[in-house]
Amino acid sequence: MEQDVQRAPGRSLRNGRLGRFGEERAVAWLEARGFRVLERNWRCARGEIDIVAWDSCTLAFIEVKTRSGAATGHPFEAITAAKLTRMRRLVPEWFDAHPEVSARAVRVDVVAVHVDGPRTAVEHLAGVL
Repeated sequence: MEQDVQRAPGRSLRNGRLGRFGEERAVAWLEARGFRVLERNWRCARGEIDIVAWDSCTLAFIEVKTRSGAATGHPFEAITAAKLTRMRRLVPEWFDAHPEVSARAVRVDVVAVHVDGPRTAVEHLAGVL
């Protein structure tokens, strides 16, 4: 697991804005480590994939969870078995919708973004599925 801590803007963030803020931080963090983002917020009838990105020769399907403050718990706690099952089902649907993309290696990652006042911590777990 990799982790990084950054300064967050000095304003409070509400649910929708907090999620967007977290995804922006996740994308910036991943790109700084060499990931090439192909798509964000891909949706189909069964759900959404937050980020699809190349990590070298591996195509990563990435779920981002963002939480603020200590009372809401760690963002990884929100990654349930049901969420992972849904991600497992969404990957083939993404490939069906993108026949021009092929990948020899595929994995599912999760990124946690924890906003605590002016600080933002980003953690990445590769290959959870």
